Amino acid sequence: QLQFVESGGGSVRPGGSLRLSCTASGFTSDYYAIGWFRQAPGKEREGVSCIGLTDGSEYYTSSAKGRFTISTDAAKNTIYLQMNNLKPEDTAVYYCAASRPRHGITSVQPMCINPMSKGYGMEFWGKGTLVTVSS
Repeated sequence: QLQFVESGGGSVRPGGSLRLSCTASGFTSDYYAIGWFRQAPGKEREGVSCIGLTDGSEYYTSSAKGRFTISTDAAKNTIYLQMNNLKPEDTAVYYCAASRPRHGITSVQPMCINPMSKGYGMEFWGKGTLVTVSS
């Protein structure tokens, strides 16, 4: 069973930076995609950035482009999300999640955009880490 431990959340002022880490246990080469997601109070969970584990392809939601960077360290079974120029609207609980290949899915984008889809969303989730951006 795949399990995650997320860390790195906290409180920062607008314009600040944080680096989130997510270490996986039970991780194997069977997995297809991994990524970061967030859920703000009263809102649906949304994809922030995902990476394909077979081809290294990356996806970023429009609000994350140019500010956030996803990366992986295979030796440590860890993924990171470097977040720069944080804004109050980035305040949310951030989750990492992963999935095995899904029937008919050939890129990480749909899995990242619709992470809660039963047909092609993410299968395994961490417990989340809170990020608060406030002055």
